[in-house]
Amino acid sequence: MEFISQLNHTFNLGVTKPIGWRKGQLLALKRLMVENENAIYRALKADLNKSQTEAHASEFSYVLNDIKYFIKHLKSLSKPRAIGTPMLTQPSRSYLVPEPYGTVLIMGAWNYPIQLVLSPMIAAISAGNCVVLKPSELAMNVSNLIAELIPKYMDKSAVAVYEGGVEATTALLQQRFDYIMYTGSETVGKIVMRAASEHLTPVALELGGKSPCIVDDKTNMSVTADRIIWAKYLNAGQTCIAPDYILVTKKHDRY
Repeated sequence: MEFISQLNHTFNLGVTKPIGWRKGQLLALKRLMVENENAIYRALKADLNKSQTEAHASEFSYVLNDIKYFIKHLKSLSKPRAIGTPMLTQPSRSYLVPEPYGTVLIMGAWNYPIQLVLSPMIAAISAGNCVVLKPSELAMNVSNLIAELIPKYMDKSAVAVYEGGVEATTALLQQRFDYIMYTGSETVGKIVMRAASEHLTPVALELGGKSPCIVDDKTNMSVTADRIIWAKYLNAGQTCIAPDYILVTKKHDRY
């Protein structure tokens, strides 16, 4: 794919490594969010029927907070850190030097279609990488909005959006990336890891599963019940860490 070659070329030129470039991209993303807040809410409403309150709490403000965090800590996170030196190599000194991977593929999920695409991108950009975003086709309005806005605000030579369904995802996974981030099901996670292994590409997988909720003897049942219900019904229950079952002690088995 030609656009991936362009991203690789941008990275190899060293465009993304300066702290100033990284900060500039984070500020651009912040402008994207603030200037298009209502459009984001409308897209989330159209795809998932999210209320503005829930969309703000679980997606919009989440992304903004990530941006603010990395802008504030960008320099310190990028600095070399002194670490212990093995006896064998003394009296030398050892340092851990953060380096970007290269071109990162980020594949988001439909249940939090803004958060699970843009927050990983914030981390990747902050580390000095180029990025390919693959929004979920199941949240079509959000996917279209991301594809429309990203080129208007971000550096098009370093950040690209690739839309589509299974065929598009399959085509992307046939390409060589330097890192892959995927959020979604275990089934697709296996496909992603299998494809990544062909190029020995490191991956970060955030997969769905079963999440127990433990209620012990010291629990305030009134508070606990409210919190469990809130966590289970947030986003219509479509959250990977939503409580799936409850483990209780004998003291509470009467409930």
